[in-house]
Amino acid sequence: MTTTESESPRAAVRFTLLSRILHWTMAPMVIVQLLIGVTMIASLAYYPLLLAIHRPLGMAILVFAVVRLVNRLSHRPPPFLATMGRVERRIATWSEYALYALLLAQPVVGWAMLSAARFPIIAVGPIRLPDITPRNLDLYAALRECHGVLAFLLFATFTAHVCAVLFHTLVLRDKLIGRMSLWPTRRG
Repeated sequence: MTTTESESPRAAVRFTLLSRILHWTMAPMVIVQLLIGVTMIASLAYYPLLLAIHRPLGMAILVFAVVRLVNRLSHRPPPFLATMGRVERRIATWSEYALYALLLAQPVVGWAMLSAARFPIIAVGPIRLPDITPRNLDLYAALRECHGVLAFLLFATFTAHVCAVLFHTLVLRDKLIGRMSLWPTRRG
């Protein structure tokens, strides 16, 4: 076949089922992780409990992000909607790249930060992750600051993504959300 998927009149209008399942599984994990991160800073009374959730959830997000990236690189996304202009398509593409980069970098920086302080990172039960940086408290401090900045950038990018979807869904009503929905959609 010589035409690309986006040029084909029968092109898929939705992401693959695996892409949609990964998306809707990972979205609440990221929301919970961001909320836990903020609460950890604001409430020292719950810090140990929240930290016990934050670390393994961060590792789960890293695993899901890698799986999502592999899936994304092996499956072409559906074509953009006709309601999206060239600039909006470029913004959507670059924001997707930013989300993938942040979802991969944030847990790795957290892992490196804890490694630099020699804090144990318990994945599940007795399974402990190896250190990935040398013990260095100055490095720990720098990585801790970086972890906070990346969290803010992830929150901002994630929020922009949600706002764009809401704009398309509620204002333009162009059924953009149907591309990633798990529920059945009608063409129209």
